Amino acid sequence: MSTEEKSLNFIEQIIEEDLKNGLSNDKLRFRFPPEPNGYLHVGHASAICLNFGLGIDYQAPVNLRFDDTNPAKEEQEYVDAIKKDIEWLGYQWASECYASDYFQQLYDWAVEFVKKGKAYVDSQSSEDMAKQKGTPTQVGTDSPFRNRSVEENLDLLKRMKNGEFPNGTHILRAKIDMAHTNMLMRDPIMYRILHSHHHRTGDKWCIYPMYDWAHGESDYLEQISHSFCTLEFLPHRELYDWFLDQVYDETKVRPKQREFARRNLSHTVVSKRKLLQLVEEKHVTGWDDPRMSTISGMRRRGYPPMAIRNFAKTIGIAKRTNLIDVSLLEFCVREELNKTTHRVMAVLNPVKLVITNYPEGNEEWLEAENNPEEEVMTYRKVPFSKELYIEREDFQEEANKKFFRLTLGTEVRLKNAYIIKGESVVKDADGNIIEIHCTYDTDSRSGSGTEASQRKVKGTIHWVSIAHAITAEVRIYDRLFSHESPDGNKEIDFKEFINPNSLEVITGYVEPSLQSAKNLDQFQFQRLGYFCVDKDSSDQKLVFNKTVGLRDTWAKVEAKD
Repeated sequence: MSTEEKSLNFIEQIIEEDLKNGLSNDKLRFRFPPEPNGYLHVGHASAICLNFGLGIDYQAPVNLRFDDTNPAKEEQEYVDAIKKDIEWLGYQWASECYASDYFQQLYDWAVEFVKKGKAYVDSQSSEDMAKQKGTPTQVGTDSPFRNRSVEENLDLLKRMKNGEFPNGTHILRAKIDMAHTNMLMRDPIMYRILHSHHHRTGDKWCIYPMYDWAHGESDYLEQISHSFCTLEFLPHRELYDWFLDQVYDETKVRPKQREFARRNLSHTVVSKRKLLQLVEEKHVTGWDDPRMSTISGMRRRGYPPMAIRNFAKTIGIAKRTNLIDVSLLEFCVREELNKTTHRVMAVLNPVKLVITNYPEGNEEWLEAENNPEEEVMTYRKVPFSKELYIEREDFQEEANKKFFRLTLGTEVRLKNAYIIKGESVVKDADGNIIEIHCTYDTDSRSGSGTEASQRKVKGTIHWVSIAHAITAEVRIYDRLFSHESPDGNKEIDFKEFINPNSLEVITGYVEPSLQSAKNLDQFQFQRLGYFCVDKDSSDQKLVFNKTVGLRDTWAKVEAKD
């Protein structure tokens, strides 16, 4: 990568500096290290784009390594979902690795720590350990078991490994400094007893390594050159380096941990614990609910992978945590979908329109362009007939001069079809309009080249032929939370801000070209927004999710508030 090509973010500057200082380009290796205890969310998407993006820019391998050190919370389902998400975003890892691949090596190193007096088995209760650890302003006190003999520690560690003790009776701690200013350095835990079935190693292990012990050593074993993580791991860097000091061989690459800030997204939460709570308490239908901030939820909603990659690129990498407005993500989604989706016609709030002078029983198949953004324009046929559905909002019996849609006595163009003029309405007993009667200009068909077809009218509205319309379930999604930072106040439960109107299910009518639409197919419903086919859809019943509107309506709402 050349600094002349673009301005570098601080992480790229770190890499460039290391290359200048003698690190060989072929020694660069990055990693993305998720814990398989939930589905990935939009914050993970940024980290994925960072690490795999560096791999692309520097033509360096990127490992996918699962931090599977806590079998009580981890499942194969999550492993599979994570792999699917990364592939969907368009990235491919060099090696698929697991912290559990290194359990034996980590244990062997732990034995060496004990032999060198750098680790010991502590038999205190967790309450006593918490007391003796001290506070940020008060030094800790040594464990009464800190000076156990090497022989006793080795015996206890072996018996812990063999499953002779119940959970919580012993732990293995590194022997560093109980008076250290960084509390993470006050004899941190390396192993705890956990009698739990592991999704990969089964029941082979009864002790499992802690994250701080496993992570840096896994980086080292994989010869990762740069280990990038979020800012909360900054205090862990000192421990990361201390553990590496004990095993490092100068002939090998020494991993370097550096931190970047989380980019929180407004009107959502990105804590896996809170997302799991939403799922388990059935505030949403599952991890892939289109209202969720998970990658699988965004995929199901119809967000294109390139839009998420562009979003990550746009917000960039920073050293300070900040809140990104979800409108920016939606903007990236619109930008991408505008280029790639076919325009089709759908009516979601229908009222019947009858063209009184159109021949009874007649139908025409009119030509409609699929996407004006296409380099080579393609077309489809849409059916036209005497009776149509139009949007109820596109007609007013009486309207002011700023209303450019259909009214009595005025003309509008039906998209891809004819110019019509409002003539009269039919109402039910309660005064609600149930039919609009109009006439059409027979010479005004779009694209016919006639003088009438080129006549200018102020409005164009979309429609669907009633005789050919396909009934569809349409799910209109809004933001899951009404507050921009639902978990920003620790005194208020984030669920208090759940938007009760985040989902509206309606019946709509779509043109017949959509009959064969498949799961995740994306469309622009003209003048309404972008929609995609949901996985619940079938040949018998089409189901669409609203991905995003054609413009940001929330900006106006929030400006009023």
